[in-house]
Amino acid sequence: MTEAELPASQRIDKWLWCARFFKTRSLAGKAVAAGDMRLTRGEQTQRITKASFSVQQDDTIAFTRHARLFIIRVKSCALRRGPAPEAQALYEDLSPPPPPKPEKNLAAVGNFEREKGTGRPTKKDRRDLEKVRQEL
Repeated sequence: MTEAELPASQRIDKWLWCARFFKTRSLAGKAVAAGDMRLTRGEQTQRITKASFSVQQDDTIAFTRHARLFIIRVKSCALRRGPAPEAQALYEDLSPPPPPKPEKNLAAVGNFEREKGTGRPTKKDRRDLEKVRQEL
């Protein structure tokens, strides 16, 4: 597809859906309506609260999703929601790397080292496992 066929601007809810940041367009619209999205165009930054707001090439969008900060620069608008490689070509990710996940070491805590073939866990084993899960 040539750049001449691509639209110059697009609704932000549709763009976020096409870029695969949200599973449905209505979820993207709800995230925008929550007011946690900021758009930077040129040197001006503004909060976006309407899903009908238009994004253009070189806009920068900042938002959080599942406690992770996303900073995205719009490379182009989309005609459709395509496969993942096509969606990733729509933006440049400027986000900081996500924090490392803590390692879950259930065997080191409590009495969880069980021999294979020893049968089902006892009630005490299940209670100990539940304690460990609550601590993590």
